[in-house]
Amino acid sequence: MKKKAGPFFYLGLILFVFFVMFPFLWILLASIKPLSALFGERAFDWFASNPTFSHYVSVFTEYPFIKYLWNSTVVAGITTAYTVFVAAFAAYAIARLDFKGKTLFLGIVLSVSMFPQIATISPIYLFLRNVGLTNSYLGLIIPYTTFALPLSIWLLVTFFRKIPFDLEEAARIDGATRMQTYFKVVLPLAVPGVFTTAILVFIAAWNEFLFSLTINTDEPFKTVPVGIAMFRGQYTIPWGEISAATVIVTVPLVILVLLFQRRIVSGLTSGSVKE
Repeated sequence: MKKKAGPFFYLGLILFVFFVMFPFLWILLASIKPLSALFGERAFDWFASNPTFSHYVSVFTEYPFIKYLWNSTVVAGITTAYTVFVAAFAAYAIARLDFKGKTLFLGIVLSVSMFPQIATISPIYLFLRNVGLTNSYLGLIIPYTTFALPLSIWLLVTFFRKIPFDLEEAARIDGATRMQTYFKVVLPLAVPGVFTTAILVFIAAWNEFLFSLTINTDEPFKTVPVGIAMFRGQYTIPWGEISAATVIVTVPLVILVLLFQRRIVSGLTSGSVKE
């Protein structure tokens, strides 16, 4: 275990990181290439001789990109907040309470998350259309529950099971109610897990495409993934603007993960080792 890594290890590590980052690097370089360098033989050049940031300017001046960002932020933020809030109560009940059908309930929750979106999009769309929720924020927040809530419950159950039950018993002996024990003892200890779950749910809601494409068809309610996919020029597809917009929406998520990577890793590995 104390053996130092050799040069082949670092070489393999560099190659691995390069292959993982290659799509993003290529999009980043394409976003600063002039239009003439995006097609033909020059399209395979790594670096442009005359880089430009005009594509980034066009994203904000020729398209309602700020509105797309706002829509995605609102939908993903609200979805994350209420999903994690509900899932925290559900996961605590599953982890601590003994009731019949607990295993069956977890199995049903897991099976719901396994349904492909294309199999559920038709009934969800018809329901939302009948109740008048298409082209609205709530019309996306409701279907996002189908994948956000099962993911949150499954992750948080592990974290709550990791917390020693003796702490709750001590709080109950001191006169705390079950809700006081939950909010003042259990929930603060589960913060790393809650934080990790919130980040994963936010990223999943931010990147969701199919529901947003089908339910919110009006321009003022389109989210970032759909808005970028609908970029159109007069005669050609504006690959420069698409690349620039992709970089803009990806960088914040990368920074978020890098800033909180320790919390994410500690949260994902919490409960993985039995004591």
